[in-house]
Amino acid sequence: MCVWCNHRFRFSFKDMELEVRHLRALCAIADTGSLHRAARQLGVAQPSLSTQLRRIEQELGGALFLRARTGCRPTPLGRLVLSRARPLVAEMRSLVAEARSAAVAGPRLRVGSTASRALAGWLRRLRGGGQEPALHMDVSANTLLRMVAAGQLDVAFVHEVEGTPLRIPAELRLRVLLEREPQFVLLPADHPATAKTEVELYDLAGDRWMIDPSVDGEWDGVRRMFRAAGVEPDVLHGDYHTASALVATGEVVTVCQPTALPRPDLAVRRLRGDPLGVRLLLAARTDTDLDGVFPALAEAYWEAARQAPAYRTWLDREQPQTPMSRPSSRHTATTAGRT
Repeated sequence: MCVWCNHRFRFSFKDMELEVRHLRALCAIADTGSLHRAARQLGVAQPSLSTQLRRIEQELGGALFLRARTGCRPTPLGRLVLSRARPLVAEMRSLVAEARSAAVAGPRLRVGSTASRALAGWLRRLRGGGQEPALHMDVSANTLLRMVAAGQLDVAFVHEVEGTPLRIPAELRLRVLLEREPQFVLLPADHPATAKTEVELYDLAGDRWMIDPSVDGEWDGVRRMFRAAGVEPDVLHGDYHTASALVATGEVVTVCQPTALPRPDLAVRRLRGDPLGVRLLLAARTDTDLDGVFPALAEAYWEAARQAPAYRTWLDREQPQTPMSRPSSRHTATTAGRT
């Protein structure tokens, strides 16, 4: 028996309610070209289907099919009705299939994130643990935090630029992945500064920089870094993907995450003294939500960190203390910038 017989999606026409099962019957008649074959496909008696078709035609005001010994074919009115009926039947079929799939798999985990090389590994681990993450990306950490607070996301992985606190809704719970992640610099592979493993900011004072002003706090942080070093380089605004392409051609240099990987045309270098840093945070509405996803995020992040040569060298040298390495700080949160 067809599932549509039990799903009552209705249109009222005088004394009759047109339902999805009626639309499906019309589609079956058109597809098979025969009342007899359509009745068999639908699992009903042919006289019953014939009666149903007559009632539908009466309510719609005209014949939908021309009957002949060779079968049935749609009239102009029938073609019009079928053109509207087929998408509705298909949409209802899709709705039922998706609903059943969701009922079996359970609710999806709505994950928000700013850009990070740890993201792919995090999602892979969540799926491996039986969760079904649905990803939402945004360059604005503040936007993602508001979405978590509003119930539009379950968790969000964001970074907070040093000196520019995020506007953290008071109801959110936070966990710190890394208190201070140093930001590195992305250079053309043939840039003179790549001869060093650490680059002085004044070595890049003559270069044109590209910064993404849509990333919360990034432009303010970079300006503070320039002022502290006493340099005033030329600055262009653009997103990271555009910046990477222009770095490769030697047009600009840019700030990058330390987990960035070098390429034949790109080099990643540490800035001496680590003048720019960010704090890596995971936000959710409950500690239970954090507990369910934080270990996978931490594993993915440190995997990405160890894959990046410049960052791996920095980690081996600096050995930064992280919340993960402090047993007493398993639930580390911040109150700075709360709203």
